[in-house]
Amino acid sequence: MPIINTIKPEDATGELAELYTQIKMMRGKIANTAMLFSASPSLLKQQMSFIGHYLNHNTLSMALLACIRTLVSDKNNCSYCVDFNSSMLINMLGWMPKDVEAMRANPSNARLEEREKAMLLFVLKAVRTPHDVEAADVQKLRDFGYSDGDILDATNHGARMSAIDIIFDAFKIEKDF
Repeated sequence: MPIINTIKPEDATGELAELYTQIKMMRGKIANTAMLFSASPSLLKQQMSFIGHYLNHNTLSMALLACIRTLVSDKNNCSYCVDFNSSMLINMLGWMPKDVEAMRANPSNARLEEREKAMLLFVLKAVRTPHDVEAADVQKLRDFGYSDGDILDATNHGARMSAIDIIFDAFKIEKDF
């Protein structure tokens, strides 16, 4: 049980009930992650919009985004997010557990094309040591064909993952997958 009060789907009313219906249609169930946000339906709505932005991103692949989330959460010691995103890499994207472990040991070992690996390493640098990011780092990604919007989107994804890690760990979310 999280240490803040949450609202179960059967007890939801109004806007929260509507959001839960949308989530159930998309995911088939209401996960603990959604119920945690039930304390603030407007924040849940914002989180759903954030997720929706990345679901069908034109440039940033599901694998790249899952790698970003896994490695940001690994550094933040958020076991819920590390395990969830590692499972996504394995169960949805065909990675082997050894591939995930190799990436966690050294992000340069991520099973991504060079272009995506460059973006992954940039995001990790931006999230972990933002003052060390230089114009040359951004230019390298432009040279790989990424737009400034892509670079901002990927960095935002990593930064927001840090915030999610904090929320999930602070309120003691339980694994439900």
